[in-house]
Amino acid sequence: MRKTIAIIGSGFSSLAAACYLAQQGNDVTIYEKNATIGGRARQFQKEGFTFDMGPSWYWMPDVFERFFQDFSKKPSDYYELVKLNPAYRVYFGINDFISIYDNLEDIKASFEEIEKGSAQELQKFIDKAKSNYDIAIKDLVYRPGVSPLELITKETALKLNQFLGNVSADIRKKFKNERLVQILEFPVLFLGAKPSKTPSFYNFMNYADFGLGTWHPKTGMFDVIRGIEKLALELGVTIKTNSSIEKIIVENKTATAIIINGEKIETDIILSGADYQHTETLLEKEHRAYSEKYWESRIFAPSSLLFFIGFNKKIENISHHALFFDTDFNQHAVDIYDHPKWPDSPLFYANFPSKTDLTAAPDGMESGFFLIPLAPGIEDNEKLREEYFEKIITRFEQITQQQIRNNIIFKMSFCKNDFVADYNAYKGNAYGMANTLLQTAFLRPKLKSKKVRNLYFTGQLTVPGPGVPPALISGKLAAELIQKSLRS
Repeated sequence: MRKTIAIIGSGFSSLAAACYLAQQGNDVTIYEKNATIGGRARQFQKEGFTFDMGPSWYWMPDVFERFFQDFSKKPSDYYELVKLNPAYRVYFGINDFISIYDNLEDIKASFEEIEKGSAQELQKFIDKAKSNYDIAIKDLVYRPGVSPLELITKETALKLNQFLGNVSADIRKKFKNERLVQILEFPVLFLGAKPSKTPSFYNFMNYADFGLGTWHPKTGMFDVIRGIEKLALELGVTIKTNSSIEKIIVENKTATAIIINGEKIETDIILSGADYQHTETLLEKEHRAYSEKYWESRIFAPSSLLFFIGFNKKIENISHHALFFDTDFNQHAVDIYDHPKWPDSPLFYANFPSKTDLTAAPDGMESGFFLIPLAPGIEDNEKLREEYFEKIITRFEQITQQQIRNNIIFKMSFCKNDFVADYNAYKGNAYGMANTLLQTAFLRPKLKSKKVRNLYFTGQLTVPGPGVPPALISGKLAAELIQKSLRS
């Protein structure tokens, strides 16, 4: 029977869920509070420059392929991919960097030059990571987090010790060079937690990095948003922007309507891809499944300070993706997770999409954005933003041996306060809830409300966790639960 389904938000998980639900014959409408779709994956354009405002790494291409395959489509039906080589560089000092190439053999050769015997160790490490990837990404993450029994399979039983150890300890047993250690610890930062707090099993992220490579949609990550939007529209989904949800109406413990811009819209099912904690504040208190104390006790992934910058010249000595690990990696992690404060010497990430996509900047110019991971809930003001821009731009100029600050045409910052204002993000987090051992699978907030019938959730605060591929999977899982309830 055809049902009306209202979806809150238009990020990756919401768009994915909308496609699945429309495919089943439902009347699906997406309501987005902002003027454009994409959620954190929005696009920003100014003076001929184009920026992805959120995700900029296209990893796990098989997850995207599986998503489109569910609709008898391929990613190439909607966007074109370029494999980056180098995938990224990690900078440790003045013109001192390690390039991560687009194939494992070249990466192994780079490791061997730095630490004798490390190529063989890396091969063994990646083989184990691939085994975990095959179990996790092809099976476990497609389970809805309803029961702990979902995690108990013949394969996971054989890897029980990997849920008890941690990624950092495993890496340090095999590699002694601190640079190589930091490179191998980097991918799990996408999961939102310190490598020392991330279960060993999650080393599958290293296979996603070294085994599958880093890709770039031809004109940016927003290509993917546009592609899924096009698919959704083809399936009959309606998308309405500038539609901020003010309240969720509950009658007899059943969600029956939403209030948008003062208008009551009745619906059979409500699915929220917006911030989970914020969505529950749209309910009366007795209908909320998770208390403020609960959210306060969770470990959240970092927030970020971002700068979107247009340069009037080409930037030299830099790759598309660049990580600046020229300061203390561990101290910055402490400043985010253990004793939250603005870091004295932050690591940072720089992205120059116009190195790959010539449409991202006018001829002879460069678009770039810089990101500093920060503790969520931290103080945020313009003075601090400028202070930290000076810190990183000074280091960038020193390390890459060039002057660029006088070539800035414009600069826009985005930080914790903006994550709250634009996305209703709890404590201004950028990436959701960290995937620690006690915040994995069935231990995350549920896809289905425990207190209100016909109310569901999707996205980075629920199953399976942070990141773009998990967001697509989350949308599928939520849609499957809804479809199951409609059949029963």
